[in-house]
Amino acid sequence: MKRLILKTLVAAAAVAAFGAAQAQDKTIKFATQNPKGHPIVMGMEKFAEIVAAKSGGKIKVNLFPGGTLGSDQANVSAIQGGTLEMASMNSGIFASQVKEFAAYDFPFMFTNTKEADAVMDGPFGKKLHDKLQDKGLVGLAYYELGFRNITNSKRPITKVEDLEGLKLRVIPNPINVEWVKAVGANPTPLPFPEVYAALEQKAIDGQENPLTVINANKLYEVQKHVVLSNHQYNPQSVIISKKFWDGLDAGQKKIIADAAVESAKYQREQARGQVASALDNMKKNGMQVTELSAAEVGKLRDKMRPVIAKFGVSVGQDTVKELQAELEKARK
Repeated sequence: MKRLILKTLVAAAAVAAFGAAQAQDKTIKFATQNPKGHPIVMGMEKFAEIVAAKSGGKIKVNLFPGGTLGSDQANVSAIQGGTLEMASMNSGIFASQVKEFAAYDFPFMFTNTKEADAVMDGPFGKKLHDKLQDKGLVGLAYYELGFRNITNSKRPITKVEDLEGLKLRVIPNPINVEWVKAVGANPTPLPFPEVYAALEQKAIDGQENPLTVINANKLYEVQKHVVLSNHQYNPQSVIISKKFWDGLDAGQKKIIADAAVESAKYQREQARGQVASALDNMKKNGMQVTELSAAEVGKLRDKMRPVIAKFGVSVGQDTVKELQAELEKARK
């Protein structure tokens, strides 16, 4: 009888120990389209470092940069299904899940990073991330991709009319397709991993992205011209699978949430610090850089106003007003 009781206790202890280990030891796969060395990946590396330190190695983060786990759309589906734990991607992509996210893609909405930080870190940014939970996603923080600029292999862009007829790759969502049409160019929606090959094969003339993305992905090898249009600002949502999140205890959630916020601050510093060096490297590799005059920027804004008005209706006027109110606060 004593031996039986002892065996039972040993077995129970083993089961309890196994359960405790299962509860404590977690592995997170964290994906992005950007390559190693890009500020987004640097933020992810910082996140992994913080999580490892705060969890005592009980939570391990494996990084998958460069689109190795598929397109952003594929990553979203995998996260919702619970086969991928985390990703960082353009916040506007989530407009297909929650319509209000399209507001982040409005051209010329933000004029500087101070305004962007105030909105992303404020009630508006939190409110939009909270809406993702019903879609199987949990928004943890916002990284920064930055202000987008247009490149092409055909000609320098010094006035708005120079954009006419160019075949430009855009992020696959409606507002980006519409603004490219509005300036007289031809939009070609493509997942980012396909962009370099499409440019190299001349299937498209150009694309638009922040300077750090253009540089890190060596698009200067297949593009000759860049115009500093700064026509759109991209926050990047750091998201985690709700299925995975719901399986964490309170302590694990706090470690991951705090690490996301802390790494976001670091990531934005890196992103902003690399803009000038990215542009210098692009020039060294043969890219010709042009800037639009104030009058031409005004013309570009005017071309895009109808797009903002059109999507303001579908996004919801209350959301647009709320965003504009946050921007006004930041500008004061």
